Amino acid sequence: MDKLIVNGQRNISGKISVQGSKNGALPILSACVLTKSQVILHNCPKLSDVYAALKILNELGCKTDWQGNSLIVDSRDASAYSISDELMREMRSSIVFFGALIGRFGLAEFSTPGGCEIGLRPIDLHIKVMEALGTEIKNENGRISAKAPNGLSANNYVFQFPSVGATENAILAAAVARGTTVLENCAREPEIADLADFLNSCGAKIKGAGEGTIVIDGVGSLHGTEYSIIPDRIVAATLLTAGAMNGGNIVVDNIVPSHMRPLIPVFLEMGCNINVGESWMELKAPKRLGRVKHVVTMPYPGFPTDAQAPIMAATTIASGTSVFTENIFECRFKHVPELIRFGANIKVEGRMAVVEGVRRLYASSVAAPDLRGGASLLLAALAADGLSEISNVHHIDRGYENIENVLNQIGADVRRM
Repeated sequence: MDKLIVNGQRNISGKISVQGSKNGALPILSACVLTKSQVILHNCPKLSDVYAALKILNELGCKTDWQGNSLIVDSRDASAYSISDELMREMRSSIVFFGALIGRFGLAEFSTPGGCEIGLRPIDLHIKVMEALGTEIKNENGRISAKAPNGLSANNYVFQFPSVGATENAILAAAVARGTTVLENCAREPEIADLADFLNSCGAKIKGAGEGTIVIDGVGSLHGTEYSIIPDRIVAATLLTAGAMNGGNIVVDNIVPSHMRPLIPVFLEMGCNINVGESWMELKAPKRLGRVKHVVTMPYPGFPTDAQAPIMAATTIASGTSVFTENIFECRFKHVPELIRFGANIKVEGRMAVVEGVRRLYASSVAAPDLRGGASLLLAALAADGLSEISNVHHIDRGYENIENVLNQIGADVRRM
């Protein structure tokens, strides 16, 4: 298994371009199944989760080929509608193939998905909206069989919770359903709008994506397209945090600044100076970070749960007491015991964590518990005094492309073993 060796306390400064969005790429890759044609995707990140999605596409009969950072997906010969248990276990986001399969074939078979163990993420929200669109579903010992014997039919549906994955599945299915579907209390994340923009470029008729209500006029078929995936806002936040923790002046380029709005108040509260351009953001760190009074994770446009662990790493060396409340996933503090190994002072009770900032962190050997928790440990190692070792790097590789090379470009000293 790979490990990252981090020589800490280097000044993190400079300009760096941000990779394509993991959470944007995965639903778009599943949407390729609907096109029955060739799709060219630019700015597609080379991540283990993306490779897992490509395995699923290949299993379904699609052809995939990389050309630099662009990916070609040809789904004309796709004929299978069943995903093996092994591939479903590789990542949680595999559930987003549900809507694409039922939309293309009227059939879908898969098992409950795997991925990071950060809390309960039941698929009942996916099942309910798919049933509302005319899908009959059986769940036998975790293996799900779905069919739409009369085809998919439009409906009006209100989500009990603005689930990103369930919203994406509903969009995928409704895009090719008969009639006009109205979805309410939808997830509003930028990746939702990205999926809709992609589908619209393929001939879909989707309005309101990125807002609470989405209206979808079903079309008979979708065609191929050439499309560029949005930048990854969580990677951008992680890189900005690395600069903030190490006295840096860092510019993240190839971003959509509006996607960063929920994070800007937190950086400002910590004493950072922020400048924003058309496609970039600059952060200048203070001599010592200030505390963040209260970080509360919420659905977009609230503070993103994916950024909770990286920002917590920053508060471990901030002046004062910071409080975090995790409202999205109940097991998203697994990084805390590992941060404590660096000398952090953190106490957890239920969904709340209290961080008392310390003057410095010390090198340690730690193990990444999940994707974003792994990123927080990497950030702590960058700020720690001495040589740290991070294992279970496969978690980090799910969402960060060549992270050691990226960090080394802005002054870090990180090597992979």
